[in-house]
Amino acid sequence: MQTIFKKHLQFLVVIALAITLPIQLQAQEEDKAEERQEERSRFWDNVRFGGGLGLSFGNGFFGASVSPAAIYDVNQYVSVGPSLIFSYQEDDFFSSTLYGASLLTLINPIREIQLSAEVEQLRVNQNFMDFGVDVEDNFWNTALFLGGGYQTGGVTVGVRYNVLFNTNDRVYADAWAPFVRVFF
Repeated sequence: MQTIFKKHLQFLVVIALAITLPIQLQAQEEDKAEERQEERSRFWDNVRFGGGLGLSFGNGFFGASVSPAAIYDVNQYVSVGPSLIFSYQEDDFFSSTLYGASLLTLINPIREIQLSAEVEQLRVNQNFMDFGVDVEDNFWNTALFLGGGYQTGGVTVGVRYNVLFNTNDRVYADAWAPFVRVFF
């Protein structure tokens, strides 16, 4: 009698495990899925978007630029992210199209001060008239900017220096450049 009871008890335990084990495994998978979703959500909570827009025109000249950017706040002091760059200028004797990307690192030792390092790679396509002859000049340009600025809210105003600047540079007229950086 005791042997039959043990067999029935073992059978009931096996049935109970067969029913509850998949439910427990499914609950664990759901918990892991929720954790992965929370991690993704936390990631996007630390991403900010911004960039720059430019438009200039006058006396036969036109210029426009757009450079969207995104940064990830690693912590309250350090942010990193990519930026895309597109710029077009033309006048009566010259046209230039620039496109490329950069990688930006921002360091805020205190809330109001922002230090930056940005490596930029641009494809430059220029056409100009040289003594009545059309000249095409296409090349790659690399820049490494180190800068600093004053930050309030999502806006930073400052100056940056291109440490790779060459006086024969056909992209930037000077190694120093002011900037206004906006991130939301």
